Amino acid sequence: MLMTNLEHVESAAHHKEVLENNENVMICCGRMGPMCIPVYISMEELREEYPNVKFMDMEFDHPEAYVIRNAPECSGFMGLPFTMYYKNGKVVKATTSIQSKDQIVNILNEVF
Repeated sequence: MLMTNLEHVESAAHHKEVLENNENVMICCGRMGPMCIPVYISMEELREEYPNVKFMDMEFDHPEAYVIRNAPECSGFMGLPFTMYYKNGKVVKATTSIQSKDQIVNILNEVF
């Protein structure tokens, strides 16, 4: 399990449940590495500013993370984390590698 203050997606079934029960979802799928940690921190900071978005993480190496690792939107991704933005259960944006807080805010404002 990732050592963040975010809620964790723990399985493919949980991933499906989260998407079914929340209109706007951002899931960062990664490890506790130098490219991932800044994204988790930004997500933690943005939770209060975006109460309409469910911010969650998922451990990249967990077998159930295939729901993100194998998503068509991630097929060309090379660097962690893989970050997925969902609206009404559908992927509306996917990014790879480190993202600054400003980049995340721009995406949140664009897609939600």
